[in-house]
Parts: sequence; structure tokens; C-alpha cells
Amino acid sequence: MGDYPDYPSIAEHGLIGDLQTSALVATDGTIDWFCSPRFDSPSIFGSLLDSARGGHFRMRPRGGDFQTKQLYFPDTAILITRFLTAGGVGEVIDFMPVKSGIPSERHRLVRGLRCVRGSIAFDIEIAPRFDYGRQPHEVTVAEDGATFAAEGTTLTVNLIRDPGLERLGQGVQTESGDLRLSLSLSEGQTRGVVLETNSGSSPRAVPVAEAQQLFDDTVHFWQDWIGQSTYRGRWREEVERSAITLKLLTYAPTGGLVAAPTTGLPEQIGGERNWDYRYTWVRDASFSVATLVRMGFHEEATAFGGWLRDRISEQSGSDTGPLNIMYRIDGDPNLPEETLDDWEGYRQSSPVRIGNGAAGQLQLDIYGEAMDALWHAHNSGLAIGQPGWLAVSGMLDWLADNWDQPEEGIWETRGGRKDFTYGRLMCWVAFDRAIRLATEYGRPAPLARWIEQRDAIYNQIMAKGWDAERKAFVQQYGVPVLDASLLKMAQVGFVAPQDPMWADTLAAITAELVSDSLVYRYDPSASPDGLRGSEGTFSLCSFLYVDALARAGRLEEARITFAKMLTYANHLGLFSEEIAPTGEQVGNFPQAFTHLALIDAAITLDERLGG
Repeated sequence: MGDYPDYPSIAEHGLIGDLQTSALVATDGTIDWFCSPRFDSPSIFGSLLDSARGGHFRMRPRGGDFQTKQLYFPDTAILITRFLTAGGVGEVIDFMPVKSGIPSERHRLVRGLRCVRGSIAFDIEIAPRFDYGRQPHEVTVAEDGATFAAEGTTLTVNLIRDPGLERLGQGVQTESGDLRLSLSLSEGQTRGVVLETNSGSSPRAVPVAEAQQLFDDTVHFWQDWIGQSTYRGRWREEVERSAITLKLLTYAPTGGLVAAPTTGLPEQIGGERNWDYRYTWVRDASFSVATLVRMGFHEEATAFGGWLRDRISEQSGSDTGPLNIMYRIDGDPNLPEETLDDWEGYRQSSPVRIGNGAAGQLQLDIYGEAMDALWHAHNSGLAIGQPGWLAVSGMLDWLADNWDQPEEGIWETRGGRKDFTYGRLMCWVAFDRAIRLATEYGRPAPLARWIEQRDAIYNQIMAKGWDAERKAFVQQYGVPVLDASLLKMAQVGFVAPQDPMWADTLAAITAELVSDSLVYRYDPSASPDGLRGSEGTFSLCSFLYVDALARAGRLEEARITFAKMLTYANHLGLFSEEIAPTGEQVGNFPQAFTHLALIDAAITLDERLGG
């Protein structure tokens, strides 16, 4: 992978957040990614993508002679980074007090410092770079902190310190407009910083008791939330950590789930496969509804069901159909793609993109995923009213006229439209779920037409999506290439798990796309996707493979495959999008779809094992 001392590995991070935005904290105590006021807002700290220009917030022991450990406070999204030195042990406690469901410009990031043994000196450097480093700022140092001001944004630094206590350090402004502080702590002493965006107030001393109350309130929120989980099966710790991660990636005001909190983390180090994932994909978030229902989180499932229902009712898609494949977290369909040409990218992987040019692609599978989500949401209590049902009917009418055409497909390839089997599969799901909703809940619908279209898709897949020579369902019609997305065929009910055709397909995928538990989504050399370079295995696909094995009754294979996959998580149980051939995590981090698939695989396997 080369030597990049200024860039920690992707896996060497933890995630904190307040349900409107989030931050990544590296194991060396550096916050190197933070956008505000929303997930998809411009970055304030972005050294993850450019160590020189991106900006950072660093807390670490003085000198370089220390060991570091990182963990989450149990059942929460509060991150503790421990520093062990010869003279003492210190901790940085990072969290963001949770925001309500009302969009806010003001966000707080608490970084508590504590000496738990001996004595320890910390060096602190706060170096924001507003608007991806494109906005200059001014800094004003005060007695109890500092204020960074850029056009439209302020960042207030409030020191954690009880009034009357001795000052353990002093802030100094640098020539580049940064703030540096040094603190020396003895056993039992607590200090730290409360960072606020757009607070509208001057820096102040935050009493230790007030910081402790923020900590306690945040602990109670997360522990109360995860306590709603009804899952009591195997791998509970991994499943619940994935659930907390999904909650962290949810924008509370709308219920939208971002695919990941980052942009530009490469699928191949030094390559061009670097995308912006800070948006809500209809596909990824739709699958979250069924997964959250399986764990007992009906409120979250209902919230996203409402977000999706609004998008269907708006019918504000592009010329490729009534739905876009992705939206901003507030439902805005406009995601123009641009590049940050001055940024070198993570470990020199450029370009760094913001926005996403794939938003206007035709990906027919999203209609199946959307209808499957509405089906699960409806069964969980989110009834579809008359206006919503009329919008659903209109969407299905459009699909009846448009499903039989080439498209870009689930993987957002930029190599032209093709007849992808997975897209047809999910169109079948769209009609199947709509028919179920209409018949089981007595809704008016052109059932004869929908049934005709559903059956036509089924017959077409059997005739054109099945390759008799390969003895497998294939990626696209007329091309003998396999695709891991088809691992969902049994999960969505298109084929029975023990169907001989499905058994043959699973065997073919095992032989060609699986490498010791790791699953490639397809072979780019056999099916060019219009992009240079290669990629790693997709962790999403690896967990889909576990689910498929379990449904097929291959339980021992499923169990060892799942056990091996868990070893690729980072020290906190988090997964990025892909695993490189070296075993290193690559791609945007952490990825919601991977954690959704982990939960599904664990629950399915646990059920089959008699959980």
C-alpha cells in the first residue's frame, strides 16, 4: 500500500455523531473528517482527504512515545481513545450531544481529556479549513477559548474548566490562523474542549459538571435506544454495534439514511474510483426498513418509510423516471458533481469528488427496493393514505411501460446501459409487493395489468437471465458473467432456496466470485464498467453470501464464512465498503449497506441454527 505517514488507515477510525452530522476520530486522537451542519455540508476538518489543506483537530500526548487503544463506551456512540505512556495513562472522550428532529445550524462536539494514572501532557491543535479549505477564516483567542470565523460559519472553542481552578495550559494563535494548546494533567484531573458551530456566543469556560451532564445524557440516549432492540440471538454485540452505526448515519429531521458519512475514500489506493456517499440512496435505505423491523426498531423503519413515501408522492425524479436513485438527506434531487482539484486525495487517490454524477442514471432496481420498503413499513404500522397510494399506482404504471429496457444497473457502472438481470428481478419485486398491498389491504389497482407485468418479468428472467451452459443466473442477458447482486434472488422470494437452478447459481458464484469468505461483486475484466483500475471485495456481497448459504441450508459454510468476515471489521466493529487484497479496508467508511447486510446475515443464520 506504500508509506503514507500523514494518512492513517481507513480502518483506524471511530465514528461519532448527533443524528444530523458526524465526525471521524483516528486512533491517534485526530478528528480528520467533520462536516457541518449536515452530513452533506462542506467539511470543516478534512485532512483525511488532504493532510496539508484539509484541516484537523488533534489531541495527543506530547512527543511520539505512546501506545493507543480505542473503544466505545458500552452500548453507546461515545468514543474513548486511550493513550498509554511511560509516565501515565490519559483518555480522550469524544461524543456529540444528540440533536432533536429539527434541522439545526448549531452542533456541539465534546472532547473530554482525563488523566487516569500518573501524569500526562497533551498537545492540542485546532486547525479548521472551512468549505473544503476554500473559505479563509479569522481567529480570535479569548481567555476561555477562541472563535474561528469564516463566511457563513463560526466555530467556537470552549475550554472545559471549573471557575477558579488553576490554568493547566494556554492557547496560542499560529501564523496560519490555527490554535495550539498544551495541557499537563495529573491523575484524576479532567479538562477538554467543547466545540460549537454557529453558537452565536463568545467562548466560555464549561464547568466539568456541565460536561459530565452532557456525557451522562448522551449515554442515556444511546443505551435507551439500543435497549429497544428485540434481537437476543448470536453475535448480539456485532449486530447492535451495526445498529448503532446505522442510527449514527440517519438524519433525524427527515429519517434519511446516508450511504456513508464520507466522500472520496478510494476503492483502490491511488485509483479513480472515489465517490461521494453522503446522500440517501433509495436502494440502500429501502433495505434498512426490513432490517430495522427485524430488530424491533419500528420508529426508525417508519421514519424512513415516510421519507420514501414523500419521494414517491413528489414524483420529482429526472427524465429517467419518477424516482431518482439518490437524494440529499432532505429529499433534494440535485447533486451536481464537481472535483476538488487542489486536494491530493486520501493517499494520493484523486480526484476528490463532491456531489454525485450517477444521480441521473436509470437504475430500475430502485422501484423494487422502494416497494419492498413500503410493504414492510405498511406491515409495521405506516399505513399508506389515499394520496400516497395514488402516487404508488402512478409509479407502477410508469414501470409497466418502462421496465423492459437497458439500464445502468445496481453498481452504477459508467460503461453504458445493459439488460441487467438484477434490475429485472427487482422490477418483479415491485409488482409483487404492489399486488400484495392491493389485495391484502383492499386498495384499488389495475391488478390484471400488474399481474401480467410481474409474470412477464418472471418468464423473461427464466428465459434470458438463466445461462444453461453456465448453469447459473447471470449478470446481464446474453453475457455469461456472474454477479453477486443476484444473491438476493432467494431473499426476495423470486426462487426457492432449495431450487436446483438456485443451487447451481450459488455453486457458480462460490467457484468464481468467492475468495475465502470474501466476495467480489463481479469481474470487471469480463464485464467492463467504464472505469480504470481494479477493486477489492465488497463486504456487502460477502454478507449477502452468508445469508444465501444459510437460506440454502448450508449452515456450516455460512457459519465459518460469517466468522471469517467478522475478522475484517476494524477494532470497533466497523466496516468500510470493500476489503483490499491485502485485507485492508478501502472505500467510504463506515458503509451503511454493509452493516445492514451484516445484521440480516446474523439474524438469518441465527434463525436457521435454531436461535
